[in-house]
Amino acid sequence: MEFKDYYKILGVDRAADQKAIRQAFRKLARQHHPDVNPGNAQAEQRFKEINEAYQVLNDPERRAKYDQILDLRQRGGGWEDLLRHGAAPGGDGTFTVFSEGVGPEGLGQFSEFFQQIFGGAFRPGGSRRRSRDASPDTAEDLLRQRTGRRTGAEDVESAVQISLDEAYRGTSRTVTVSDGRGSSRSLEIKIPKGVRDGQRIRAAGQANGGDLFLTVRVLPHPQFTRHDDDLSCEVAVPVWTAALGGEAEVPTLAGTVKMTIPPATKDGRTFRLRGQGMPHVRGGGSGDLLAKVRLTLPDPLTPRDRELLEEMRRSHEPSATKP
Repeated sequence: MEFKDYYKILGVDRAADQKAIRQAFRKLARQHHPDVNPGNAQAEQRFKEINEAYQVLNDPERRAKYDQILDLRQRGGGWEDLLRHGAAPGGDGTFTVFSEGVGPEGLGQFSEFFQQIFGGAFRPGGSRRRSRDASPDTAEDLLRQRTGRRTGAEDVESAVQISLDEAYRGTSRTVTVSDGRGSSRSLEIKIPKGVRDGQRIRAAGQANGGDLFLTVRVLPHPQFTRHDDDLSCEVAVPVWTAALGGEAEVPTLAGTVKMTIPPATKDGRTFRLRGQGMPHVRGGGSGDLLAKVRLTLPDPLTPRDRELLEEMRRSHEPSATKP
């Protein structure tokens, strides 16, 4: 089994903090996102690797487990034997046993290496349950059962990943629920627009007498950052538009809109576009979009561009000489 060096995949140092990891992910995601590379299977595979690395390194618990296996590998230890036996190191230095047959088809979006470390946890000789050491959002449609209801019925938990675009428009996912006797059935769960990362959807009575809980994980977007129901992004504005005023195109999840740029707009100024953010999950409008101006120059600069810039410099810096 191939060892996944998640730090190398994201191009970050092992000591990188969360901010550096997020920045690296967004940079690579913009480059390899399937929407930017339609029909490019290699770019799609690369994007999956980038996403998998981010899912591990951006989660403190997953990162701690991965780092322990990485340490074992660097010391020349038998990390492959460890994973073949379905064990992953716990936070206290002990090993927690993991099952090899984990969940329905949703887990296939992650590599075998990921599945062996973060697959579904089980108790020896018993039914699958939620473990304290198990990550709560390992993969789409990964189902876990937890006991403790007074009626004796078992609830089922599933973690599902959706894109920010899907969260904006609303979507659905099909999950597979086992009856514990070798049979299973599929349920289509509707996910409302505006749903936030970490929110849970409850389907009462849909898990063989228990409830089905679907935890939604919203993947980071390469262009937008979410703050509650507001979104923020950067907008490229030519220097002449910023100086003289005009219009700039601003991306939103619903499409491109025009934004008025007043004269003498400085780099970094942020404009609020009302109602262009995420829909409120309970209805009643949407959040806002915060668009930060980033000034741009022509690329490449033509001789005429340089001439005009030199003229501006002489006008504002009388003592300036041409280099």
